[in-house]
Amino acid sequence: MKNDFKKLNERVINWADSRGILDKATPLAQISKTEEEVAETREALFAQDNGLEFYFNSKGVRKNPKEEIIDGFGDVLVTVLIGCELQKIDPLEALRLALEIIEKRGGKMINGKFVKDETNSIK
Repeated sequence: MKNDFKKLNERVINWADSRGILDKATPLAQISKTEEEVAETREALFAQDNGLEFYFNSKGVRKNPKEEIIDGFGDVLVTVLIGCELQKIDPLEALRLALEIIEKRGGKMINGKFVKDETNSIK
């Protein structure tokens, strides 16, 4: 699995490099792209939550929610991997460090979302 991730990450970085993204993008612009992809994924999730077989996205294009959710999460991952590359961060190391923190974190579910307990969190 680790090798699969590494190979896919390399493909993302090679793709970004071939498009000039790595030379011209900034970390702030890249995180904005991630936010854009998250917003598109949110639209699809909203459509799915409302039982829609198809919906028109914010650009007026007819979409299938399930297909857009899969595509959206993939696009979010791609933008995050490019952001890591721009910052010279190993994405697996970032994930490992984040897990070390969140595995110790307390909190509770509120309205379908985990809300961390800031008073008991270990950093």
